[in-house]
Amino acid sequence: MDFKKVHQLLSQHVPSGAVDYCTFLWQELPFDLKLRKNRLSKVGDFTSRTGHHPRITINFNLHPFVFLMTYVHEVAHHRVHQAKGFKAEAHGEEWKSSFRHLMAPLLTEEIFPEPLLTGLRKHMVSPKASSYSDSELMQLFRSFDEREKATVLLSHIPEGSIFSLHGRWFTKGKIKRTRVLCREVKTKRQYLVPADSPVTNAQLSLL
Repeated sequence: MDFKKVHQLLSQHVPSGAVDYCTFLWQELPFDLKLRKNRLSKVGDFTSRTGHHPRITINFNLHPFVFLMTYVHEVAHHRVHQAKGFKAEAHGEEWKSSFRHLMAPLLTEEIFPEPLLTGLRKHMVSPKASSYSDSELMQLFRSFDEREKATVLLSHIPEGSIFSLHGRWFTKGKIKRTRVLCREVKTKRQYLVPADSPVTNAQLSLL
């Protein structure tokens, strides 16, 4: 990838005031940046394999605020991996420190409006492995997303309910901390889905 392509991609997915900074992060330590269709269990990831260029993937339809935070989250993984290799704990202190450092220039009213800015500053004191684990923060993100004003969350429906997610049908199972074990109706495969995931066409269980 080159600077122009990365800058153009980021300008379509992060708040305008963050485009140059995010492009600079790529320029400092380049990686392949790819967009992905909605994934059930994650919104982004970082991978590095011997003999391959480091790669970050992010779900393409995220709200710009969520896309921005996900991008920096994964860049932090990239920075830690370059410094420590595979010895570093995935979301340990090195990653938390890197994430806080990289997010700091973005925590301004020029990028994030209140009360989201205050929520982000609180979250970044000790960032979680997944922002979806912070239900208060996710509620703030959703309040700025017109697509989710009337959202029904997976956590809102009873166990045993059938629901649609990304065009596929699932049955809600047991809650596992911040995720829910769900079984896809068609394939019978099980997935751990974030409890704060928005669902549609829910057929509620009365059990």
